Amino acid sequence: MCGCMHSSRDQALHLEGDPSLSAAPTSTLAPRKMPKSISISKQLATIKALKKGSDLEKAIATIALIFRNSSDPDGKLGKATAKNLLQTQFRNFTEGQETKPKYKDLLSELDEHTEDKLDFEDFMILLLSITVISDLLQNIWSVKIMK
Repeated sequence: MCGCMHSSRDQALHLEGDPSLSAAPTSTLAPRKMPKSISISKQLATIKALKKGSDLEKAIATIALIFRNSSDPDGKLGKATAKNLLQTQFRNFTEGQETKPKYKDLLSELDEHTEDKLDFEDFMILLLSITVISDLLQNIWSVKIMK
């Protein structure tokens, strides 16, 4: 997502499987084929413990993979990257919240976060906080679960 490479193992995940491609930088003069990221669903499929996992377990694993794919080598998200993930991966929960005081407070807290980066725990708390105040959650609560 952000193009960050974590380790040799993670670099291999980003390559297309073509052995001729190298993770080493190439000359800026020569055109280079950009490596493709492996989809989250394919990454999930490689986790043996989730083969028979519940929907909830797969949902949390998906969040963890998105976080890891977007984080820096230290496993942290920059504030700008976190905001970008909210806009691109969580937009149905954030749409329409921009004028609400609670949402503004959450983003303000993110901006004022003493560290410049968020760890996974901070990111999860942010996602859950936005979920709880979102209009989409109200729509989810109103879905019929019985016939």
